[in-house]
Amino acid sequence: MTPLSLKLIQVGFLVLLWLMVLSVAAVMRGDLYPRRRAKAPKAPKAPKAAKTARPVVSAGVGAASVAASPAAAQAGEPTGAGAGAAAGSAAAAAKPSKAAKPRRGAARTLRITAGVREGTTIELGASPITIGRLPENTVVLEDDYVSGRHARLYPHEGAWVVEDLGSTNGTYLDRGRLTAPMVLPVGTPVRIGKTVLELRK
Repeated sequence: MTPLSLKLIQVGFLVLLWLMVLSVAAVMRGDLYPRRRAKAPKAPKAPKAAKTARPVVSAGVGAASVAASPAAAQAGEPTGAGAGAAAGSAAAAAKPSKAAKPRRGAARTLRITAGVREGTTIELGASPITIGRLPENTVVLEDDYVSGRHARLYPHEGAWVVEDLGSTNGTYLDRGRLTAPMVLPVGTPVRIGKTVLELRK
């Protein structure tokens, strides 16, 4: 091998070495000083829709008078005494109906007969009762065998129904594991983790 060939090989290796150094420096510079991305132009705001006039209802002595807008008249909305009657019927329909009174002999309280909160009594009403570890439950049980939302009791046709809410360790009604919502008789024990509950009159 001639001295000229050796010199060319040395120069080639030196060029490759510098190319490698420059590429590493470019990568490091990109990591240390990332380029700022250009902000996307904001979309133009949609023009505001014109406000439509709403019908004005005024209560008078003996009858209600309604001044409806032309748009309401074209849409076929009721005006005058008809609109007042419709509004009255809608308001009456919106009122909640009175809760049905519990029948004679029905359970009035839920009592914890075993477990951490033994002796606790919960008054029963028209609302369902949820049981679990989460603080938003009606009955909060600090028990490792109780799920966050473990079970619930809710009134149905004068009786109370117990339902498991997909808990890990299950809900037991008189030694049998619940697989579907079941009516809970008064005095029948329900076991949730280490806690036992019963309905009382």
